[in-house]
Amino acid sequence: MSKKILVAYFSASGVTKRVASLLAKAAGADLFEIQPKVPYTAADLDWTNKKSRSTLEMNDPSSRPEIASRVADMGAFDVVFLGFPIWWYTAPTIIKSFLESYDFSGKEIVLFATSGGSGLGKTESALKPCAPNAVFRGGKLLNGARESALKSWVESVK
Repeated sequence: MSKKILVAYFSASGVTKRVASLLAKAAGADLFEIQPKVPYTAADLDWTNKKSRSTLEMNDPSSRPEIASRVADMGAFDVVFLGFPIWWYTAPTIIKSFLESYDFSGKEIVLFATSGGSGLGKTESALKPCAPNAVFRGGKLLNGARESALKSWVESVK
């Protein structure tokens, strides 16, 4: 029996979206974009501004931006590849919103990220409490990933 796979991702600038689309194709997976109910503007994403929305969210451990829509049938999936850009050395808080919106009991979660300069760091340990009954399987930074490399990675994770 093959596992049913979902690639869920949040992308602020389109970089993670491109990688997620390639990953979904390589894995033969369904694709779901995690979109904030209130879209981010360029000013919101200005990490150099201490009062920008993204900076305020990342500095508030309780921040959980509302998500615009839900995965129709999360129960149908066995494995969720969860992607996002690295913000302040970890996942954006909207990823915590996503994880806390579903019951991931018995599901495998595989993290992937894009980043301008840092790796995944302690992202997995920061996200595990948001889906305590899931099985997290090693994440990967996928900057500039090619479909052939993604296929190999998917096969190693399956």
